[in-house]
Amino acid sequence: MRVVVTGASGFLGRRLVKTLRQRRTWGGAPIRRLVLADRVVQPGSGLATDPIVDIVHGDLTDRLGELFAEPVDVLFHLAAAVSAQCEADFDLGMRSNVDTTRALLDAARTQSAAGGPLSRVVFASSLAVYGSDPALSLPPLVSETTCALPQSSYGVQKLICEHLVTEYTRRGFVDGRVARLMTVAVRPGKPNAAASGFLSSIIREPLAGSPATCPVRPGLRVALASPRRTVHGLLRIAEAGRGTGPGQLDGRLPVNLPALTVSVAEMLATLRQVAGDAAADLVTIEPDAAVEALVGSWPAVFDNRRAAALGLEPDPSFLSIVQDHLAGHAESA
Repeated sequence: MRVVVTGASGFLGRRLVKTLRQRRTWGGAPIRRLVLADRVVQPGSGLATDPIVDIVHGDLTDRLGELFAEPVDVLFHLAAAVSAQCEADFDLGMRSNVDTTRALLDAARTQSAAGGPLSRVVFASSLAVYGSDPALSLPPLVSETTCALPQSSYGVQKLICEHLVTEYTRRGFVDGRVARLMTVAVRPGKPNAAASGFLSSIIREPLAGSPATCPVRPGLRVALASPRRTVHGLLRIAEAGRGTGPGQLDGRLPVNLPALTVSVAEMLATLRQVAGDAAADLVTIEPDAAVEALVGSWPAVFDNRRAAALGLEPDPSFLSIVQDHLAGHAESA
């Protein structure tokens, strides 16, 4: 098996790669090569000395020849420009998200047309594909059959890519699977350009003794998933067989990963419970209308039945998410 991960140096990419390196098998077969593609090289972690790892560094569209120099059996496409970046620079988002995704799909199509294996392409989408419209408000409970009307360039680009993956699958060019990710928290490290990044920083920074700003009203409800459950969901969707039986992936509908619904106020209360008043008081509420409009356009309550049929469940509480973060931080210290 030859497995490719794009965005391999990103936050979720690193966790996915770590899991694959530990397992070293896919569907009962050994992973012969694990190809890690990213614009930046992940330092350390023993990647350079792992005999199954190949590192492809640079812009994806310029490195397709290297990625497909040998047959690609499984492709996890995590690389993307994030929400605030796409809103600030439309052309960047279209190039990084839409154009790159189509180029990867075309390379996989060329491979199968030449008699190579049918690539299993796992696309990481986002809950940002949803949004309210004046003519069609979101229902109280959102599912995969809810009409997707994104209210951001990022959401539109992700939705375009979803349709590309499902169309290439319908035509038999790839075996595509779409996982819609919830907002992942708590992310370690430095803040990124995602509009939802504050949902990690209002926990991460105070736990480290640093101040943080919350740009939305505390009553705003959001849909969250821990990094651990998100990676588990990606792998489960990737490995599921096709069919209508228990634990199988039916049809070409995306799968919304399980969501824990929580308000920002509840998140801050959990921070106070875990770390005390001194840490919680490091968070300052400074409303930003643009951020709240973007993040507030995303649904917060999901019907998790499609994910549950695959054996996936949401995090049990926000406290468990914070505890996961603290445990991971201790392990990496």
